[in-house]
Amino acid sequence: MTMFSPLALTQTLPFLPLAQGDIDYQVDRRTDPNLFDDLFADPATKVILVRDGLLAVPRGQGGFVDYEAAKMRLSTLPGAYMGVQLAAHPEAVAMFLGSYGGARSEHVVAIDITRIQGPRSPMLADSAANSADGAFDDGGSEEPLAHHSKTDLLVQAVDRFDWVDLRGFTPHASAREAGQATSAVSLSMWHNRQRFCPTCGAPVESVSGGWAQRCTSEADGNRMLFPRIEPAVITAIVDSQDRLLLQHNAAWRNPKLYSVCAGFVEAGENLEHAVRREAKEETGIDLGEVRYLGSQPWPFPASLMMAFKAQALSTDVTPDGEETKIARFVTRDEYMNELITGKLEAPGKATIARYMIEEWYGREL
Repeated sequence: MTMFSPLALTQTLPFLPLAQGDIDYQVDRRTDPNLFDDLFADPATKVILVRDGLLAVPRGQGGFVDYEAAKMRLSTLPGAYMGVQLAAHPEAVAMFLGSYGGARSEHVVAIDITRIQGPRSPMLADSAANSADGAFDDGGSEEPLAHHSKTDLLVQAVDRFDWVDLRGFTPHASAREAGQATSAVSLSMWHNRQRFCPTCGAPVESVSGGWAQRCTSEADGNRMLFPRIEPAVITAIVDSQDRLLLQHNAAWRNPKLYSVCAGFVEAGENLEHAVRREAKEETGIDLGEVRYLGSQPWPFPASLMMAFKAQALSTDVTPDGEETKIARFVTRDEYMNELITGKLEAPGKATIARYMIEEWYGREL
């Protein structure tokens, strides 16, 4: 008699929160020397801001992170002022995210202002008469724009907006803005972590619309540098009874948080080997069949998370005690009961792990 495989009905994940962008990158435009001048001259250009890996949202929306049904959007600045702003702030980095078709044909530019300090004088503070987003956001009146046209918008932005991380923003955002946010944060973190050529140590400059850097050393060939992507695997492990293996990582501050097995791919290793190695290292479990579920970017700092589902060949769980403190198999009823009673918490809605657990569970948590 053939035993039914718990992976038999497994399908790729239909939705992942950080893999839902529909923008046209327009890669061919990135080398245009007039790219940003042309974009900022076009009224269809939308400018968003990122700082220290955080995204600018309208004042007051930062508090929506903890509310299940609240909606959040990215704050925007008028493109017409950005050429002058960037000239005044060479420390800022502009990144052309791409364009959309349709009647509006909107273009999106992200500007990283991590290296810009806050307001330089009280005169830049906003007044109650002009809303915090009046000078910046779509749909605002023209009066606040005129009122602030000569002020330093990028400096003001540090205090004018709320700043939220990608985990907090994505569950409350539209699919389109979630895609924009993911690209903006990924590029921003790369530019701020790599300010010098890793080969010769010379300073680098942003090129190709913010998607590359050029080493400034002529003696070293002015080499082009591109963002490094770090592949990582994450695996939902089930046993022959279709129970899910949950793990608590020693590095997690929340003692109730339980997720699935994950780790980085090592040099010379393929994805399936990484899946099996990580499971063995963290839990002592040997894996049999492995199936691909999906992938999404995870810019913390620059990972691409590739999800798998695998069958455990045994149930003798032995956590390594260093990275994984606790690991145990649970049934669906046990898992839901512990969620309801507060004994454990599920991964956040921006994580691929949550959707992997929901695929196993059979519905949304």
